[in-house]
Amino acid sequence: MPHDDFAVEPIEGLPETPPAGEMILWQGKPKTYALARDALNLHWVAGYFVLLAIWRAGVSSTELPLAQAALQGIPFLILGLVTCGVLLVMALVMARSTVYTITTARVALRVGAALTVTLNLPYTRIGSADLVTRRDGTGTLVFATLGETRLSYLVLWPHVRPWRMKKTQPAMRSIPEAETVARIFSEAAETRISQPEIALKPATGGAVAAE
Repeated sequence: MPHDDFAVEPIEGLPETPPAGEMILWQGKPKTYALARDALNLHWVAGYFVLLAIWRAGVSSTELPLAQAALQGIPFLILGLVTCGVLLVMALVMARSTVYTITTARVALRVGAALTVTLNLPYTRIGSADLVTRRDGTGTLVFATLGETRLSYLVLWPHVRPWRMKKTQPAMRSIPEAETVARIFSEAAETRISQPEIALKPATGGAVAAE
């Protein structure tokens, strides 16, 4: 199902033009700040450096006046700002290189900045989907695949459910209006799966009959 996407895309986010009858229902990208927060743990990193600064100031306060002791924590705050800035730049690059697509037949994830990969997930290969939302309306839609298809956690990261490495679960991370997107996916998947598949085979006398 993964597809190395080095050629020019006929339609952004898809490695090839959709076949006749398949329609694009939604396309989007992760929100940069939400991706940095959810996938790169921006808040935890910022909090870590704040704690380091407080700790340093507290230790120094035993030997220096409070004002001077507080200055001892500034280098940690500066280092924290630089680190958070790097994480935000990484999230920006990841978000800009990503396109999530929902069609009437499948979900497609075009991911990767250096190595671009497009993952196609037909609805018949998706066993279930889970949605995790945030207060700002962003959320992550996770897909559990059927069968023995093995997906690379490292290649798809951060577009996966965290820490599920044995059975990688691809995900649309930090998407805006997540509940609306989940509803579009749910309705499209239900419609697709409920459609009967008719297989034709030659009948006696050379005619064609449906199974």
